[in-house]
Amino acid sequence: MRRRSFMGLSGSLALASPSSRAEAWPTRPITIVVPFSAGGPTDTIARVIGEGLQAVLGQNVIIDNVAGAAGTIGVGKVARAAPDGYTLSIGHWGTHVANGAIYKLPYDLVADFTPVAWLANGTPLIVSRNSVPAGNLGELIGWLKANPGKGLQGTAGVGSPQHLGGLYFQEATGTQFQFVPYRGVAPAMQDLLAGNIDFMIDQATNSLPQVRAGKIRAYAACAAHRLTAAPDVPSVDEAGLPGFYISIWQSLWAPKGTPREIVVRLNAAVVDSLRSPAVIKRFADITQEIPAADRLTPEALASLQRDEIAKWWPMIKAAGIKPE
Repeated sequence: MRRRSFMGLSGSLALASPSSRAEAWPTRPITIVVPFSAGGPTDTIARVIGEGLQAVLGQNVIIDNVAGAAGTIGVGKVARAAPDGYTLSIGHWGTHVANGAIYKLPYDLVADFTPVAWLANGTPLIVSRNSVPAGNLGELIGWLKANPGKGLQGTAGVGSPQHLGGLYFQEATGTQFQFVPYRGVAPAMQDLLAGNIDFMIDQATNSLPQVRAGKIRAYAACAAHRLTAAPDVPSVDEAGLPGFYISIWQSLWAPKGTPREIVVRLNAAVVDSLRSPAVIKRFADITQEIPAADRLTPEALASLQRDEIAKWWPMIKAAGIKPE
């Protein structure tokens, strides 16, 4: 009896109008496609948000890790998915901004997706090995200028946030130094701890534990304010490099054509999740800040993405960055 009832319901939904299906949504599990392997910041945030959405919407949320090509494979999977609210893309500044200037993508990062919600901000810290002869950011800049082309900045590879942050730093400070690419943030941090490179511009999630342990030195947070998790580290405005803002933000999108009613319900569920004390604590534990309430709308995410493309694409193209 249950099987026949379920099949009958499925058939009636298949014949229903799009607006009727939107009103019934969700009636089955929702999948969030993470364009990276399990265990990284994006995967962690997806799982935290997924748990929150389950509680609000009453449906299971499946995390689908589709890694490869700097996230372009997973994002492409969502671009091709049915616009029914059951397949979502979580991504960040790299996957939904920078990749558009580095790769020839089979999808349009703006036109082929519907913004749902801005989820979190991961702010980088400017950090160095303890033996660098600079006690503050101004002295670090002065040291780099006094040694043009000799400083070594670690990155997680060509086109990574660390690399692009370094290009931005050179432009903002008039310094020149060498980029040392690694196969990820972890080996870069290991070499910084070993003193084999001089400095990094890296997410607080990765670098703050080493700063707290006294193993590396922090000069500034790349934001207009101090981080709640690092109140002793000045903002770049306070440290003498005003406006040098970098946010490795994380957000949620649906495929183009997803009904407005579903997007509104998804956004409301995300906002409810972000208000949960459990989600707030877990984000704080991984040094992620939740955007202000007026920045959680789909329209705010669309504006953020447009502004970031306008800021970063010219810099990336001028540097001639190509896929490795």
